[in-house]
Amino acid sequence: MTREPNGRPSEARTRASGGDDAIREGSTGARRPPGGPSTREDATTEVIVRPLAVSGIVAAVWCAGLGLTTLTTITLIGWIAAPRTALGTGLPGVFRTAVNFWLVSHHAGFSVPHGRVGLLPLGLTVLPGALLFRGGGWITRTGRVRGRYRIGVVHAALALAIPYAALAGLLALAARSSVVAPSAWQALLACFLLAVVAGGLGAARTLVASTTKGSPWVAMLMLLPHRARSVAAGVTGATAVLVASGLLIFVVSLLFHVREMADIYGVLGPGIVGGILLSVVAIAYLPNAAIWAVSYAVGPGFSVGAGTSVAPSGVFVGMIPAFPPFAALPAPGPAPLISLLALIVPFAAGVTGGVLTVRALPSAVGEAAPLWGFVCGVITGGVVAFLAALSGGPVGGARMAVMGPSAWQTGLMAALEVGVSAAIAAWAANWHLLRRTAPVDDGVAEEPAKIPDQVEFEDPEPVLATVDLQPQLPDGVTPIAERQDLPGVPKPRTEAEPGSVTPLRKRPPRNRPL
Repeated sequence: MTREPNGRPSEARTRASGGDDAIREGSTGARRPPGGPSTREDATTEVIVRPLAVSGIVAAVWCAGLGLTTLTTITLIGWIAAPRTALGTGLPGVFRTAVNFWLVSHHAGFSVPHGRVGLLPLGLTVLPGALLFRGGGWITRTGRVRGRYRIGVVHAALALAIPYAALAGLLALAARSSVVAPSAWQALLACFLLAVVAGGLGAARTLVASTTKGSPWVAMLMLLPHRARSVAAGVTGATAVLVASGLLIFVVSLLFHVREMADIYGVLGPGIVGGILLSVVAIAYLPNAAIWAVSYAVGPGFSVGAGTSVAPSGVFVGMIPAFPPFAALPAPGPAPLISLLALIVPFAAGVTGGVLTVRALPSAVGEAAPLWGFVCGVITGGVVAFLAALSGGPVGGARMAVMGPSAWQTGLMAALEVGVSAAIAAWAANWHLLRRTAPVDDGVAEEPAKIPDQVEFEDPEPVLATVDLQPQLPDGVTPIAERQDLPGVPKPRTEAEPGSVTPLRKRPPRNRPL
């Protein structure tokens, strides 16, 4: 791939039938469906470029079909192991259950006769997210994506998200029954947002993958403006520290309550196949548990039913549902002393975010460094609030209608704690950076330069380039001008010969009166 004078890689373009320019990656191989095996014949066949809408529809159908096939297989295994459970009656009921699971994997809730179910596993989002990520990259390789990188990413994401959301809405209407009724508007909104985010990331990674020898994930940040790029780096680092610390807190607490988890498996008695499926569902709820632990570390805590609270100030719970992840909850009463170590997590995340924000800034900012650190903390609080809202939800009605952390309380406390610590860390990191870049003092005080009142500019003398008018010839070669007796070459005429015609001379124009 060649590079343009401004440093950006030039984009290979193919001329479409309508005269539009299509951006594609610098590969001459034939385009294959996403996930298909690559062969050596790809490098010799002609490039297939489709309209963007066609590529989006094909990718949307492929992503939905593969996700439904995977979840239908898992549902069939559970139905065969326990055909009298709530997985459905007959193959049509099993298919409706698989469609509901597919919608749940996109975080689209559903209604039951006794209320609404909104506590959905965030771990299932990995399956459709990975498929949509791959589909977004495939669209940029096969569709006519016009414009620059940022515009091309938006076009590819929308081309995938619109048909994908429409297909999800139709499946939500088709999967309705008297027992389970999925929400059509939640299916449309959740599937559209997930397809835009995952498909856009896949398209961006594919577009920038061939422009750098380093990590394409780092190169994706180059699509953002300079200031937004630095804040995005800080927010990503702070959020990663929060979520990783929350997952560590949950795992450590679960290790302290292994006996309680074994008792829950003994009470449920799921059997071998049922135990495996129950463990898979519990693993799918790991992201939810990590975010609940983040809410505990930030301060507000979370609820496991109406009138309950699990926070550093104390644990007040009643009857807990028999589900393996709930075994990690501490006993009622004062919070364990060792659990108070979790309160340092938001401050550690703020330090990480502030340092990354300053290091990613395009230039030193001086007094504005704490401000950028605080902005990083506020945006991190917004991200934590969004994740807290996704991690909780009702499980039916009555007492189980309140499950999970409070989104606004968790986000507000995270914004304050992470923001303040990020501002201090950004100031310290910026001061250290300015100190390192300052000139070293050798002990000799230099006088400040004096600026004259008037500055005179003197034009430099022009320098003419010397050109060798006589080229050097190889040895033994004589120029034609030095040989006068060459055969077939007329001699130059120095004076007019008798009988010759002199060339016509152009007369000067006469001044004629008008």
